[in-house]
Amino acid sequence: MSTVVRHLLDLTVEEHTLTVPLVWGDPADSRTIDIFAAVVSREGGESLPYLVFLQGGPGHEAPRPFHRSTAPAWLDEALAHYRLVLLDQRGTGRSTPVGDADLERGASAVAEHLTHLRADAIVRDCEAMRAHLGADTWSVLGQSFGGFTTLAYLSTDSASLEDVYITGGLSAIGRNPDDVYALCYDKMRTASERYYRRFPEHRDVMRRLVDLADAGEIVLPDGEIVSPSRLRSFGSALGTDDGWQTVWSLLERDPASNAFRYDLMHAMPYDGRNPLYFAFHESSYADGHATGWSAERTEPVDFRDDVTLFTGEHIRREWTETVPAFRPWREVALELAEFEWPQIYDAAAIAASGATGAAAVYVNDVYVPMEFSLETARLLPGVHLWVTSEHEHNGLRSGPVLSRLIDLAQGRRIR
Repeated sequence: MSTVVRHLLDLTVEEHTLTVPLVWGDPADSRTIDIFAAVVSREGGESLPYLVFLQGGPGHEAPRPFHRSTAPAWLDEALAHYRLVLLDQRGTGRSTPVGDADLERGASAVAEHLTHLRADAIVRDCEAMRAHLGADTWSVLGQSFGGFTTLAYLSTDSASLEDVYITGGLSAIGRNPDDVYALCYDKMRTASERYYRRFPEHRDVMRRLVDLADAGEIVLPDGEIVSPSRLRSFGSALGTDDGWQTVWSLLERDPASNAFRYDLMHAMPYDGRNPLYFAFHESSYADGHATGWSAERTEPVDFRDDVTLFTGEHIRREWTETVPAFRPWREVALELAEFEWPQIYDAAAIAASGATGAAAVYVNDVYVPMEFSLETARLLPGVHLWVTSEHEHNGLRSGPVLSRLIDLAQGRRIR
């Protein structure tokens, strides 16, 4: 293990690196990985309780507090109450990241490695970091997939948690991933129609773009020949507070321009920077099931017939052939799609956890459907629920969501 302390203005950041088992609970498996966390505090806040942040994804590292472009908007609110633990989840950032270089070990070896990066293993890493920091308990803030991980935490180690704060992360429990992705299509249909009611002229623009994609005439700077299904995925931006502006800007641009090609490349939800997000995404909804390309299989007929309907986090198998960054990951993704993921949540344990805190459920969430979130919320009567249409899935980053949840948890009226 190692610790480095950095100071910048009024922030102190302690960087902690632990070496932990790749496979928790199997002493016969000697493989290890590193787990990294930055503990952030303000002057005078060195004795505050800990709040560990669990990032969305899966496959993304925690934000960096020193960098203006990556420092979380909610940092000041968190540091007013807590010392903030920014954990890079296993496989990301500085926690033995998964990348293209790993593929030299062979697809089966990499796929097997990825099966040990789920939320239950992240919980074990959290427990190791908590013990290393000498904290008897701490609180947790789980955004999206981080909320899923919080539910896994409550399934096995609820005694370690004080308050839980969950934003857009009350996952379906005991459901087949097909149920989730089918409902996400319904959410994207609604989001698409809402957009076209505001900008009806863009429907024909989208049809023309799909025709160009079908003819192989949209080529990104990285060489990707954009397929119609990849093109439609940029509508995933409609799941964020200001994402309609991204969609509007693209549909206003000349598709032959550099601006369009570069902006489209950055607007689509999956890329080569975080291959784990693409290869591993559907596993986050696999609570005791194989995924079998669930999002592809559950595509409704009207989405096949109407190419102007945008998609969200709906992954397609064809992208392992059409997207240069994903081609090396094809065999890994195919193996993971057939893997029988074990059950990760224990509904009875969650209900018995006595968890306290607060959770934001977004009415229009296109990634984590409200209907299943409300089902899961019934297991957590001590967690105050804030159901809101004021924000979309990225509300934690775009609004005062954390301050409202802390107020709820502490019994204060929402500001």
